[in-house]
Amino acid sequence: MPANVKYERVNELKEMLDKSEAVFVAEYRGLTVAKITELRAKVRQAGGEMKVAKNTLFKIALQEKDMPVPEDIMAGPNVYTVVYDDPVAVAKVFAEFSRDKSNKAFVMKGGIMGTSILDAAQVGALADLPSREVLIAQVVSTIAAPLSGLVTVLSGSIRGLATCLSQIKEKKEQAA
Repeated sequence: MPANVKYERVNELKEMLDKSEAVFVAEYRGLTVAKITELRAKVRQAGGEMKVAKNTLFKIALQEKDMPVPEDIMAGPNVYTVVYDDPVAVAKVFAEFSRDKSNKAFVMKGGIMGTSILDAAQVGALADLPSREVLIAQVVSTIAAPLSGLVTVLSGSIRGLATCLSQIKEKKEQAA
């Protein structure tokens, strides 16, 4: 009977991994229930879901989904955060939560993004990135810069011609 429960749990984890963009692993030992509940709410708002699962069951789910298994960070009591939307947003939530001195018990261990295993420093680097919307705005402005320069150059020629014709008109009016 307990084996069936474990199979169901692995299947539940696999379903979560199907929809995931990234998975972050952290140690939460020493956090109060209120703090972990607060963190779960913030992660949910950022597009992720935190689950406490047995390391062996999560490892089986990762292997069955052909995802890399970060053996070195999957020891001890871990909370697994499956990110459904923007990994940067969830990493920012973790970084912000860790900055508070009362949350020093929360330790980011690393994660998985695509086929890459991330260490804690790389997850921190993700948190330092601008949000997806800011990155898109930067790309659009980079693409638009040459176009606006072209418009300026082309309008400059027309503006120069208009100024020249205006001056000729003024000279002819003065001569008449």
